[in-house]
Amino acid sequence: MRVVIAGGHGKIALRLERLLTERGDQVVGVVRNPDHVTEVRATGAEAEVLDLEHTDVATLTARLTGADAVVFAAGAGPGSDAARKDTVDRAAAVLLADAAVAAGVPRYLMISSTGVDTPPTAGSGEVWAAYLRAKKAAEVEVAQRAVTLTVLRPGPLTDDPPADRVALGPPGLARAAVSRGDVAAVLVALLDEPAAAGLTLELMGGSSTVAEALAGALAR
Repeated sequence: MRVVIAGGHGKIALRLERLLTERGDQVVGVVRNPDHVTEVRATGAEAEVLDLEHTDVATLTARLTGADAVVFAAGAGPGSDAARKDTVDRAAAVLLADAAVAAGVPRYLMISSTGVDTPPTAGSGEVWAAYLRAKKAAEVEVAQRAVTLTVLRPGPLTDDPPADRVALGPPGLARAAVSRGDVAAVLVALLDEPAAAGLTLELMGGSSTVAEALAGALAR
C-alpha cells in the first residue's frame, strides 16, 4: 500500500509512518519545514516538502499519484491564531481531498477532534472555538468530495507508550485519554478495513484491543 500523510512531522504521523513502513508499506510524509525531513526519513518513510497553505491542487496532485490512501494529520498547532486554524485545519484538508480526487486516490483518513459537534464551553477562547469550527467544517467539506472518507476523532492525547487498550465507536463515547501510539495503530487498522469507509468514529482509552474495538465499531 502507498500512503501519503499530510502533516508528516506530527506526533501521530511519525508513529503512523513507522508502523506502516515496518510492515512494508510505501509511505510519504508531506512536511512544510525542510528541517523536518530527517525525522520523517528516520521512520522509513519518504519525505516531500510542500507547504499546504501556499500551494495549489495541481502541485499537490502530482505528489499523490499512485497513492492508495491519504491521511490528513496536519494542524496549525499550539500557538497559532484563529486564522491559521482555518487555513490549515480546514482549507488544507479540503485541498488534500481535491488533489486526491484529481489523482484518483480512493481512501481518505482524517484525524479530527472530539467536541466538534457541540459549541465550545464559555471561556474556552476564540482560538479553541476556531479550531473546533475548522475541524467540523473540514469533515463536512471533505465528505462532499468524491473520496471515501473515514473520520477519526481522538480524545485527549498523551505520549504514553501504546497500550492496545482503546474504545472506538460513534460520537458520544465517555472521554478518556488515549496515547498517540494507539491512535496510530487504529489508523493502520482503518486503512486495512474497507468497511470503515464513510464512518465517523471517536477514539478513547478503553479496555478493548484495537482489533476488538474496530470489530465492535463495525458491527454497530
